[in-house]
Amino acid sequence: MRKLKVALAVLGAALLVFVVPPLAGSGRDEAAGSQIRGLRVMVPNTPGGGYDITARTAVKAIEDTGLNGPTEVFNLPGAGGTVGLGRLVNEAGNGALVMSMGLGVVGSVYTNHSPVSLQDTTPIAKLTEEADVIVVAKGSPYRTIGELIEAWKANPGAVPVGGGSSPGGPDHLAPMLTARAIGLPAKDVNYVPFDGGGELMASVLGSKVAFGVSGIGETRDQIAAGELRALAVTSPERVPGIDAPTLQESGVDVSFTNWRGIVAPPDISDNERKKLISLFTKLHDSEQWREAMRLNGWSDAFQTGDAFGAFLKAENDRVASVLKELGAA
Repeated sequence: MRKLKVALAVLGAALLVFVVPPLAGSGRDEAAGSQIRGLRVMVPNTPGGGYDITARTAVKAIEDTGLNGPTEVFNLPGAGGTVGLGRLVNEAGNGALVMSMGLGVVGSVYTNHSPVSLQDTTPIAKLTEEADVIVVAKGSPYRTIGELIEAWKANPGAVPVGGGSSPGGPDHLAPMLTARAIGLPAKDVNYVPFDGGGELMASVLGSKVAFGVSGIGETRDQIAAGELRALAVTSPERVPGIDAPTLQESGVDVSFTNWRGIVAPPDISDNERKKLISLFTKLHDSEQWREAMRLNGWSDAFQTGDAFGAFLKAENDRVASVLKELGAA
């Protein structure tokens, strides 16, 4: 009798495999044709930086709206994002992996002499654009951008500037362009790079650098809490919610914005590429994403596929030219 019960139990379990559809199988992936099972988003810098905030904000909206199932975000920092870029390119053909990236990676390819570049990836979508902001700790002696510039020009070595990107990234390009505009030679600028905005903000708050340059999204909370003082923004117009003038209205002829987007490994199938572009297009069109952009002070800069690829090529050429002009490449 016992043997009969065991046989019936095994038979019943076998029947259930055929009767009950798998939760993560064709019902959500192959049949629906839109969800990407096991999707992972790589962040090529440390937690708290702009790529990290963008990735985690996007994934939360994707999951909350049911656009995709569980989606993992993981960090792989190093060499200004080029360690992650190398990993992405080595994952050729993997349609379930993407990387959050932006202008910083474009410059890091040159300054870190990376053997691979963004031209080796599959462009998916440009998502956002945002201004950089020049900030100091609440106890800093500099209360205006004019006071900071005066001290910086007088003794640049004693006024170190920190940025959340390697040389060639946006947080490096913004202060270097500012230095050029005020007549400060590039070789005299004491730039201290950090691997992401999280590390940078800790150093600004701890007065390890005289001032920092980073994205609005990485600094907004500390500015609102009174821990940081915003002295100027790099965009052509003032940023809502940030009580600081633009560099241009402060007499410094600099207009600069950063951007962030998503790329995938090379050699993914056309169907995988279309599914990824569709996913981020639906994210872009969602109310949750619009609200997230508003809260983070991001501007909409949506662009996909071949158009984004052409933009990446143009940015690559522009950054190479600027870095050569500054003597950084």
